[in-house]
Formats: sequence, C-alpha cells, structure tokens
Amino acid sequence: MQKLAQMNKDKAVDLLNERLTFERASVRLYDSTMEKIRRTADPGLQNLLGQLKKYRDQEKEHEEWLEEQIRALGGDAHAETEMSRLITLESKGLEQVVLDGDPSPTHTLHAMLTAELVDNSGWQLLLELADEAGDDEAREAFKQRLHEEEDHLIFVRQIVEQCMRTELLGTPEQAVEMAHPT
Repeated sequence: MQKLAQMNKDKAVDLLNERLTFERASVRLYDSTMEKIRRTADPGLQNLLGQLKKYRDQEKEHEEWLEEQIRALGGDAHAETEMSRLITLESKGLEQVVLDGDPSPTHTLHAMLTAELVDNSGWQLLLELADEAGDDEAREAFKQRLHEEEDHLIFVRQIVEQCMRTELLGTPEQAVEMAHPT
C-alpha cells in the first residue's frame, strides 16, 4: 500500500476511507437483510441465511482490513473525508430501503444487488489504481477482496432474479404451465 500512497498519500487515504465507509454500511445492510429474512415464512429465503452470513462476515473483514491499512498510512479510520462523505450520501437511498423499514425481502435484496454493484466497482477501481502505481502488494490484496465481492454480486443477483421470476411467473411449475398451456 505504501507504493500506491507515494503518489498522493492524502488521496489514497481518502479512497480507502470511501471503501471503509461503504464496507461499514454493507455490514449494516447484510445484518438488516438477514433479520428481515429471518422474519419471513419463506423457507427458500430462510435457506439463504448461511451464505448471507458468510458474505456479511467477509464485508466485516474488509472493513477491519481497511482500518488497518488506513492506520498504517498514518490516516484516521474514523475521519470523514471527501469521498467518505460522498459515499455516505450516495448510500442513503439503499439504507432507506434496507434499514429504514421496507418490509419486503424482495425490495431489500434488490437494494443489496445495487450495493454489491457499487462495492464491486469500488474494489475494481482500487485494483486498477494499484496496478497502475506498480504496487503489487496492494494489487493482490484488492484483487482478493474484489473476487469475494464478485461472489457476493453473483449470489445476490441470482436471488433477485429468482424472486422476480417467481413474482412474475409464479412457482417454477406455474411458469412451465404458463409457457406450455395444455
């Protein structure tokens, strides 16, 4: 991370604080999503809790890792920076859906899909910047976390697709029946 920070230490800390702010929000989003799913009677959604918990824990690890990196660069992991303020503002809509009482698990999962898209883009940017700066250590660390985020994105996308498919077409059996009436 030192090589990346040599270019512009303050901006590097700012970008890491942006990711940190989003990872903290992601932990809250996963916690709320899991709580909403626990309250549903839908066994299909209930079966997702183990995987959602795993991804929540990875988000927490990302948060803790980012805190360490910021401190190692002499930054304050709790400082409000330009980019952390921006991501906080950008995240408000997602938090309104997930944290502020929308009871629909489908709406919550749709908001989580949006969050995972943003999360992936943030890690991708850091990976590209580390690559351009020739910081192999940072590149590998960002790459590892991006791969985890890509898994989150694929999983949440599949859940949202299935929810939408079920809402639009009914159960898989109903969908087949609608597509091929007798």
